Amino acid sequence: MTVYRKRRQRRMAPLVIPIAAVGAVILVICAYLLYGKYSAAAYPLKYQQYVEKYAAENHLDKYLVYAVIKTESSFNPSAESNVGARGLMQIMEDTFDWIKLKSGDEKAVYYDMYDAETNIKFGCRLLGYLMNEFGDIECVAAAYHAGRGNVNEWLKNKEYSSDGVHLDDIPISDTAHYVNKITKARNKYIKLYNK
Repeated sequence: MTVYRKRRQRRMAPLVIPIAAVGAVILVICAYLLYGKYSAAAYPLKYQQYVEKYAAENHLDKYLVYAVIKTESSFNPSAESNVGARGLMQIMEDTFDWIKLKSGDEKAVYYDMYDAETNIKFGCRLLGYLMNEFGDIECVAAAYHAGRGNVNEWLKNKEYSSDGVHLDDIPISDTAHYVNKITKARNKYIKLYNK
């Protein structure tokens, strides 16, 4: 190595650390901005007009409604489960009939569950009924997934509920997983949009 090269390397050495630091800061800022855009795309506010209208009518947290839609159908209004649940909020036919009877909405038919507005209206009514009955988001999510009867039985059982109001344990693993997904999605919506 020549003397000239050694001198040049010694002069450049003090610049390496500041340049690397600036590069790292730029990389972190870019990652943060991209993560925010990814998160907003992964947790969209689709059907906002309907969600906000029917969430308000049923005294619901709109982020709970978005979390249910995200978890149930990923915002696909044509979604149909292998057991026949339909639409954005994946409403079963017997549940639809119960909501229809309870709300006095004689015009709707089960095929309407593929219509975004009608599905959100019925899904919010169901969530509203469950919220009035249970008053706890985790119990509401469990009842939405496993049924009101199961949640009422679990709340009576000291093995699953120490206070008869909140669930300490959910005995069906699919329902426990569902409640966890709803809770995480709702928290993500709150973090992204509740500013």
